[in-house]
Amino acid sequence: QVQLVESGGGLVQAGGSLRLSCAASGRTFSGSAVGWFRQAPGKEREFVAGITRSGGSTVYADSVKGRFTISRDNAQNTVYLQMNSLKPEDTAVYYCAARLSFPYILMRTPSDYDYWGQGTQVTVSS
Repeated sequence: QVQLVESGGGLVQAGGSLRLSCAASGRTFSGSAVGWFRQAPGKEREFVAGITRSGGSTVYADSVKGRFTISRDNAQNTVYLQMNSLKPEDTAVYYCAARLSFPYILMRTPSDYDYWGQGTQVTVSS
């Protein structure tokens, strides 16, 4: 069992930065692949970034590539999402999710993930 808690969201001006954290409880977290997703009002949940259990491989949505960076500290049971050059279209609730199966493979579909946090709001003003 893995429990996830996101933090670090807030209101920021366009061009600014935020760092989201996903803190996990449970011994299996270090063996999990983790993804960040986001959902804007009236839209479907979309993939943002993913990282394998070792942190050796990462993947990003085209819309955030070059601006966002996902990383993890397994000793601290935490995954981070550094978000730079934020745009108004990045406004959404951001969720982290963990997957125990095939943790060395990067997956982009929400249904591929087993555990979810409650989300943290990110609002980017123009």
